[in-house]
Amino acid sequence: MIDNDRILAEKLVNYSCSVKPGENVLIEYSDCSEYFIKCIVQEVFKAKAHPFLKNVNRILKKEILKNGDEELFKLMESFDMEVMKKMDAVILVCGEENVFEYSSVPQSNMKLYRKIYHDHTELRVSKKWVLLKYPTYGFAQSSNMGTEEFTDYFFKVCNLDYAKMGKAMDNLSELMSKTDKVRIVAKDTDLTFSIKGIPNIKCCGECNIPDGELYTAPVKESINGKITFNIPVTYNGVRHDNICLHFENGKIVEATSSNTQNLIEILDTDEGARYMGEFSFGLNPYIKSPILDILFDEKMCNSIHMAVGCSYDDAYNGNKSAVHWDLIQSHLEEFGGGEIYFDGVLIRKNGLFLPDNLVALNPENLVK
Repeated sequence: MIDNDRILAEKLVNYSCSVKPGENVLIEYSDCSEYFIKCIVQEVFKAKAHPFLKNVNRILKKEILKNGDEELFKLMESFDMEVMKKMDAVILVCGEENVFEYSSVPQSNMKLYRKIYHDHTELRVSKKWVLLKYPTYGFAQSSNMGTEEFTDYFFKVCNLDYAKMGKAMDNLSELMSKTDKVRIVAKDTDLTFSIKGIPNIKCCGECNIPDGELYTAPVKESINGKITFNIPVTYNGVRHDNICLHFENGKIVEATSSNTQNLIEILDTDEGARYMGEFSFGLNPYIKSPILDILFDEKMCNSIHMAVGCSYDDAYNGNKSAVHWDLIQSHLEEFGGGEIYFDGVLIRKNGLFLPDNLVALNPENLVK
């Protein structure tokens, strides 16, 4: 019988984090199989490295988030910073029995917590790291699948041949490096921006599992027009449908969603939350429909996503914020279709690449 947990644990330790002898590896986990964590620990020991464990109980953490104050959050962050400074690699296994667990936490507390932990997050992503969302009963339920079916789907998605995908991304990466103006045309969408001079990064299983995206960032003040994101997303446990953003010279000047008041609160977190920090293609051929989980949904084939807020250091556009929130638009015909133009040339229509040197990235070719 195939031990999928063992296979995935080996991938996280040896491929994603490339753990070396003598390194310190933090394994932070919540709501997941103890056997899977045991497999990761064993793989770290096989690599002759040192595993450290941190178990996050989300129900108990909610009490801290609801009742904590600035003094407590700063003390927590300083404690966690000292641990993080000693780590060489970080494996985050985020199981969620209830995706809406933190929905009762005041938004002001969540914003304060995220703001205080900004430097800790920056330090973590400077290490070797990988983030995995582990299958749970709640995860299966929110995905509208049976537990067994969802678990099979999960391991198929996560154990994709990422090396093959990475090679197929090369031509798109080269084209993005030469591109200035991007235009996105879709239902209730006509948006233009520049990506000139901003690096693009291939994501092939090194930092996220599941993976499968190629991202860059818009030149900060170049975005103009309107975009409607047709895939539902959550932020701090609050769901948003049909987020529509209007831009003038990079800044979000008007915004609506199924929860507009909460959306405006997020955009008012700080000055950078009114600008965008990422533009990306979703490319994972096994992720074909949303399941209300950002690690999966942002990788959907036939989609693009853009992030409100902070840009990544490796695709830096000058925007800093306590927020980094990925918003997704599918270009499948059932979602209204869509077109993407690079410097006036149509390169993707209804989620499929058109140029001969890019068709290897279309879903049917990545699963051959």
